[in-house]
Amino acid sequence: MVRLLILVLIQTIFLSGGQVFLKLAMEKLPKFSWTWSYFKAVLTDWWLLACGVSFGIATVLWLYILKHFQFSQAYPLTALGYIFGMIAAILVFGEHVNVYRWIGVVLVVGGCMLIMK
Repeated sequence: MVRLLILVLIQTIFLSGGQVFLKLAMEKLPKFSWTWSYFKAVLTDWWLLACGVSFGIATVLWLYILKHFQFSQAYPLTALGYIFGMIAAILVFGEHVNVYRWIGVVLVVGGCMLIMK
């Protein structure tokens, strides 16, 4: 069970990291247009590359998890990604996270702990 938790934590870190890289890329890219310069900017963006690599690693880990663990235990644990999302919102994007959102995260983590029992 500890092995499942560790694997899902690593997988959700990569998945959340991919989302952060995607957000960073979208903030940097120019407004969408059907032009070569836009697609060149997309194809040469390092944040999008990091996003793809993170999503790729998360997917390979998820395939392993699905092969070796019960879906009913593994899938709900991916909700732990909410914690990483909140931390990234504060540290990377400088967002203010109000107390109601933190209460929601605590409830999600509590639910994950119940699933692990």
